[in-house]
Amino acid sequence: MPRQTLRIIDANCNRIGEGLRFLEDVARFLLDDADLTRQLKAMRHHLVKTLSQFGPALISERNSETDVGIDTEISHRQDLLSLVTANARRVEEALRVVEELSKLPDLSSALHSKDFETARFNLYTLQRELLSRLTRRQKIDQLHGLYVIIDTQTLGLRGEVDAARKAIDGGAKVIQLRDKQHSKGDLLTIAKKLTDLCRHSNVLFIVNDYLDIALASEADGIHIGQEDLPLSVIRKELPVDKVIGLSTSTMALARKAESEGVDYVAVGSIFPSPTKPKATVVGLERLRQIRKAISIPIVAIGGISRQNIGEVMAAGADAAAVISAVLNQKDMQSAARQLVKEIEKEAKSHQKS
Repeated sequence: MPRQTLRIIDANCNRIGEGLRFLEDVARFLLDDADLTRQLKAMRHHLVKTLSQFGPALISERNSETDVGIDTEISHRQDLLSLVTANARRVEEALRVVEELSKLPDLSSALHSKDFETARFNLYTLQRELLSRLTRRQKIDQLHGLYVIIDTQTLGLRGEVDAARKAIDGGAKVIQLRDKQHSKGDLLTIAKKLTDLCRHSNVLFIVNDYLDIALASEADGIHIGQEDLPLSVIRKELPVDKVIGLSTSTMALARKAESEGVDYVAVGSIFPSPTKPKATVVGLERLRQIRKAISIPIVAIGGISRQNIGEVMAAGADAAAVISAVLNQKDMQSAARQLVKEIEKEAKSHQKS
């Protein structure tokens, strides 16, 4: 077999092994995803074993010192998603090279081109799944700080997009749309505008209750209550990269939500709420108990204001959801900013202690 051919096989075997090992480690250590880890590991072992059958002949032809391709790659990768994409592409390109080489008479008896074609298409699917799960993880990590609910009933005739923009300019990290008044057609129009605004602002956008609106507007996720569609149905229909939040009021419900795969829980009502006067008040102590019981993010909700938001964050909330504390204020941007300042003040106090 020509030594040049062996060098090509060796180089691409290394690319396949190294690239798949990176993807496997991301699935294993960052996502804690046993199934993805298993699939990537099995693929890596099978392909490297197949290509290593040429044994010492591959190593003997390796010559990195005089390789004209060394140091010619320009890298502009700055984040994890880019690294995953780059490594997956590297493996896919290497598989295509070996796939074509396998058609040569010298190699067709030892290597089967169809095997590498199948592996390449399988990796396309695994790459999509890995990127989707990473994107969802990044969204979960964004669930902190001020969470403003754009409640159309509270807003009245004021515009939803304008209110959301002012909240974002004031420092809100998450915007949720809650609506019980508009038709689905009108609500979808509003939701799409909010999706665009939040995406441009690097802020999460969550739709309350309506799975169809969340899907059609391409929101970052959906928030549901205990009486809404079952979580299993929501997760089945919602893309993997979208987050799901669930309203809870007890430790038992919070633990159950976490065990079933909810990405975050809303706990409340922490205080008496002007927008939901009939809601059961659970208090700060319940919030502390739930914080100790679960590891997923907690969004505290109900009666939260500038005067008590620091207490809420100190009790273990990752984010504080408000309606009246922003929407009912004359200057919504300033109101949001003041709430954010209180959150930051509590965070600094916690770091010192």
